Amino acid sequence: MKAVVGQAGPSVLAQGAQDFKGQDAKMSIIIGAMAVADLVKSTLGPKGMDKILQSQNGEVTVTNDGATILKRLTLDNPAAKILVDISKTQDDEVGDGTTTVCILAGALLAEADPLLSQRIHPQTIVAGWRLALKAAREALEAASWDISGDEEAFKKMLFKIAKTTLSSKIVHNEHDQFAQMCVDAILRIKDCGCHLENIQILKKCGGSMRDSFLAEGFILDKKIGVGQPKRMENAKVLVANTPMDTDKIKIYGAKVKVDSIAK
Repeated sequence: MKAVVGQAGPSVLAQGAQDFKGQDAKMSIIIGAMAVADLVKSTLGPKGMDKILQSQNGEVTVTNDGATILKRLTLDNPAAKILVDISKTQDDEVGDGTTTVCILAGALLAEADPLLSQRIHPQTIVAGWRLALKAAREALEAASWDISGDEEAFKKMLFKIAKTTLSSKIVHNEHDQFAQMCVDAILRIKDCGCHLENIQILKKCGGSMRDSFLAEGFILDKKIGVGQPKRMENAKVLVANTPMDTDKIKIYGAKVKVDSIAK
């Protein structure tokens, strides 16, 4: 029987990868999460400051939106990447609170550090967080009230919520106008399940933010061709589920005939 001495086992890590264990892994996770939380902490609230971000190709972005900032970060720390994923999930599911969720997660990890140093098991700490979550939820439910039966009060509350949300955005100077537009848009689609995909935002250069408006009906963003009228009243609209280009018509025997460009 021959024994082989001094031979290391096969490595499952990629080339250049680092392996952290024990105290080093714990510190790496906590410091990485706290660094991301501290980065976006100064952007929170109505008095939050903007961040100037420059990408690798030189593109400069000025924003105080937590989701936008975190999307543009290049991170190597696994805990920091998890915070970015949490922020993306919050943005997709709720649409707001991307900065708050990162700051809250970073604060929880900062408070967990001294508990871990006292040899308290991580699952015990998580169990305490779950108890705190339950108590906080019960307190919020006890402080809430139902205004769904009063339509006027419901609209006023939606307006206040929209103003609070927009107070830290670039449109804060016109937050009354944009808050009312948001409320009107939401109330129009409430009967069809409040799917935000039904609200389309068209951006046009020129003018000011005050020129923004909520249109009744549907706007088709198309350029007017040469010689075509710019305004038509009592027009007939054809809705077709097939391309109308002569080389793309899929209906056999179909022909499109016009006697002027204006038509």
